[in-house]
Amino acid sequence: QGGAEGDCGACTVSIARSDANGNLFYRPVNACILFMGMVNGAAIRTVEGLATCGDQLHPVQAAMVENHASQCGFCTPGFVMTLYTAYQNGNGLGPDEVDDTIAGNLCRCTGYRPIVEAATSLGANNDFKNKHNEDLALLAGLNNGQDVCCDKGGSQFMVPATSASFAKLYAEHPDATVIGGATDVGLWVTKQHRKLEKMIWTGGVAGYDAINDDGDVIRINPAVTHQQLLSYVAEDLPQCAELLRRFGALQVRSSGTVCGNIANASPIGDLPPVLISLNGAVELTKGVTSRLVKLENFFLDYGKQDRKVGEFVSALLIPKGKKPNLRCYKISKRFDQDISAVMLAANLEIVDGIMEGVRLAFGGMAGTPKRASHAEAVLAGNPLDIEHFKKAAAALIEDFTPISDMRGSARYRLLTAQNL
Repeated sequence: QGGAEGDCGACTVSIARSDANGNLFYRPVNACILFMGMVNGAAIRTVEGLATCGDQLHPVQAAMVENHASQCGFCTPGFVMTLYTAYQNGNGLGPDEVDDTIAGNLCRCTGYRPIVEAATSLGANNDFKNKHNEDLALLAGLNNGQDVCCDKGGSQFMVPATSASFAKLYAEHPDATVIGGATDVGLWVTKQHRKLEKMIWTGGVAGYDAINDDGDVIRINPAVTHQQLLSYVAEDLPQCAELLRRFGALQVRSSGTVCGNIANASPIGDLPPVLISLNGAVELTKGVTSRLVKLENFFLDYGKQDRKVGEFVSALLIPKGKKPNLRCYKISKRFDQDISAVMLAANLEIVDGIMEGVRLAFGGMAGTPKRASHAEAVLAGNPLDIEHFKKAAAALIEDFTPISDMRGSARYRLLTAQNL
């Protein structure tokens, strides 16, 4: 079904941690691409641990049985664990929520209807708050604020506890691989069979999982996940939130980090164009020194960034506020959970019908996420009318010379971008 790459969800387990605000949150994660060091200090539950003594099934398991929601059974443990995390969190099981909740679990028997019925039959979990308090008390006993290092077979997995420790470790070991959610790096091991000798994980650092708001700027720290960002911007930036929903399944969004998505510098990443259109910046840190780089200047060439040896992405900064004219368009062969052929983020500032500010950022059109400067120049200062957009579409020829690959030909990409 796609094992060892986080696609099918059959290996889903539940991981619970207290967040930056001291609240316990349960996350479904794909165990197949999770490094062992990433479960340090967490409450882990697998499907084998749900039933209580004797034959007493967990309510989620009982609902699956009562609704005849298992056919070949291969996918069933993963579905159960994904629904369990929603049950524990007290949300995600409503008729308008459940499809998104289980989108990362594949059933090859096409048995989704009874699984959905099992999920929606569960209703509210009135006991989850008591269970949260029990788990929080147990987790508090594991948190001693000390750095951890696992060293076996020539591989090191370092779990610093503070931002100062993280910066010091990476400055001392600039050849180490920084691990965020491992939704990308995990596949280096499972699919490319690479041996990573040194790894430093962002997820154990106090405060790294927080989104900070200073009134003018939102600061996204290194361990903030896509799901966290989705929830945070849902009201002010609904177009960005919907794009994030299509970014990947709940398991992927609950593990993959926003800073990691920027740091891997993919030319087809969906998030960089949006953050560029919002005039975002990246903070880079080496030891005790930090510097800011506009995100649009961070990507230099294919696989090349303005990041010096020993520097890591310590935060992403986004100007705060609603952007009523932000539009995000993702073109892919599948609507959900697919790699983009073309991605456009357009952010316009319109005053009295005149486009005073124009930022158009594309993914999939060049070796890096890139602004369409020629098209922007055509639009800026002009009325919001179709004629100027037609001229801007024609100007895209000056901005991009796309390539042909399995996701689309160069002609398709250019025509699609012009149509958008």
